[in-house]
Amino acid sequence: MKSENIHPIFNSILNREDKEKLLNQKAKVIWLTGLSGSGKSTIACGLEKKLHEQGYLTQLLDGDNVRTGINNNLSFTNEDRVENIRRIAEVSKLFLECGIITINSFVSPSRFIRNKAKQIIGDDDFIEVYVSVPLEVAESRDVKGLYKKARKGEIANFTGIDSPFEAPESPDLIIETDNLTIDESINKLYDLVIDLIQAVE
Repeated sequence: MKSENIHPIFNSILNREDKEKLLNQKAKVIWLTGLSGSGKSTIACGLEKKLHEQGYLTQLLDGDNVRTGINNNLSFTNEDRVENIRRIAEVSKLFLECGIITINSFVSPSRFIRNKAKQIIGDDDFIEVYVSVPLEVAESRDVKGLYKKARKGEIANFTGIDSPFEAPESPDLIIETDNLTIDESINKLYDLVIDLIQAVE
């Protein structure tokens, strides 16, 4: 085949708007941050179920399906935490370009790494949600026993114990799970995102 017969196809690749139209939704990345035990994953799962029941296509990313897969070679050092979030943000951007609503549940403890994620994803598509809870409440919900291990020195660099958590300065939403039920927390997040993901007629 002569080289002059080879043409770039980028101008014919389907774009994000085409896919959003097919799915009848607007893609966004909903980023839940907060201490371990704050309720992030519970709220994320509840939101995903609620949106699914209404016909929205979503993808939930959290430590269980990221740390055991694409990021299974990363530790919890500051350097690896940054790389962990960078990869998650890049994967989220791919879902975004596919028209899919991505719900992310990660401690993402520093403003630097959350801002890095926001830069990759884009300001207009990044919804930052701070799931807030006092450390003592989070620790009392220690279902996995992680805080207990951290207190014993069995887990290093554990956020809230020997590694700091920096609360967002201006999140799109704050959910105080020590003052709200699970359903109230889910509904509060749903009320925020539903207008942002509805397709424009």
